[in-house]
Amino acid sequence: MCLSIPSKILEIDDYNNALVETLGVKRKVNLDLISEPLKQGDFVLIHVGVAMEKIDKEAALLSIKTYQEIVDKMQSGEIKMDEGDMGLNEFHR
Repeated sequence: MCLSIPSKILEIDDYNNALVETLGVKRKVNLDLISEPLKQGDFVLIHVGVAMEKIDKEAALLSIKTYQEIVDKMQSGEIKMDEGDMGLNEFHR
């Protein structure tokens, strides 16, 4: 199963690549698979470096809040780091 944390578009270049931020981590992704117009501030779901879908801002923020709660519980020890971390242990604040 693949989980995608909503990523916020920070900037878009002339080649339809975007700098996005996901829980404090910035990376470049390609936007070619999304047919609707995208702009700075939009949220997208990403799979292997490619934005797959634009996501509503309210839904994105709720999802990010939930993921952050999981990360916080992992960091506090409430959830063990080796207990199904879902790849989230790379997102430390």
